[in-house]
Amino acid sequence: MVDGKNVISFCSNDYLGLANHPQVKQAMIDGVNTYGVGSGSAHLVNGHSRSHHQLEEELAEFTGYPRALLFSTGYMANLGLCQALVKKGDYVFEDRLNHASLIDGGLVSGARIQRYLHNDVASAEQKIKNSNHTGTVKLLLSDAVFSMDGDIANVPALAKLCKKTNSWLMVDDAHGFGTLGETGKGCLQHFNLKNTEVPIYMATLGKALGTAGAFIAGSDELIETIIQQARTYIYTTAMPAAIAEATRCSLRIIQNESRHLSNLNDNIAYFKRCCAQSDLPIEHSETAIQPIIIGNDYSALQISQDLFERGFLVTAIRPPTVPEGTSRLRITLSAKHTSEHIDQLVDTLNQLIDQM
Repeated sequence: MVDGKNVISFCSNDYLGLANHPQVKQAMIDGVNTYGVGSGSAHLVNGHSRSHHQLEEELAEFTGYPRALLFSTGYMANLGLCQALVKKGDYVFEDRLNHASLIDGGLVSGARIQRYLHNDVASAEQKIKNSNHTGTVKLLLSDAVFSMDGDIANVPALAKLCKKTNSWLMVDDAHGFGTLGETGKGCLQHFNLKNTEVPIYMATLGKALGTAGAFIAGSDELIETIIQQARTYIYTTAMPAAIAEATRCSLRIIQNESRHLSNLNDNIAYFKRCCAQSDLPIEHSETAIQPIIIGNDYSALQISQDLFERGFLVTAIRPPTVPEGTSRLRITLSAKHTSEHIDQLVDTLNQLIDQM
């Protein structure tokens, strides 16, 4: 409900619909009753509870890494990682369409940033070769699923490149964790990769898991380094233990109730099929993020507003979030959508785009 008007939301990252799952809500309530509302301090003082520790162990087991470390937000995780691993004189290589938190992480670190062409491994390789100075650390950062286009990075090729060039690879799987792979384990499962091929793995908890926060997974040495060096971990209050308890519940649901992921995948396929049948111009995305490029800023805003008036919440995305001339409607699908919801949206979109 927005300003008293009921609308169907097609712009949420709650991909599996777990934010309102009764078991997750009850786990949150039980966590508040046990631990209170706030954690009270940073992890390294006395804010790290049994719930935080158990969640870290469960996330490590689920992703297949030796250890995992919680952060309050994905933004802080990405900044903290770069602070911990690279410094002035080192190199950070980034996809041009990386999330702002990855770009800012590189900037904050003081390292030299090289941005390669979107999803172009050959461009990344050339950038690395051009900066092959002895004694410098090379860190390549990439989204797994790009948040505005919905396309998936070529993670296997990036892994091979980083191994060949002795570079670290960090993948931000914020939009893939819980949604990619046969059982929702993310981009590594999607591509059938071993965790040794992606030594630094980051994902958020506020999207498919429906709660809040983020984690970085990797080796014992990586996690210990981050604990000692990441200022965004050391100097901030830990997430509430109740959030950790709710997240543990979400993680169990993902592992034990496959219907949520099945529903999401069915809705993605159905939406794409409906768009193809009606010649609606969608992009080549296989994920829950389905952008429709409008181009003109005003037109994108106008269609978004018209959709709202007809009962749909679809956000218009404009520069600087996306490049000039690519303003769009960013449609995100959820396991909770029905085929009727999708039918109504596609029909309305066709009417409005034809009018424009």
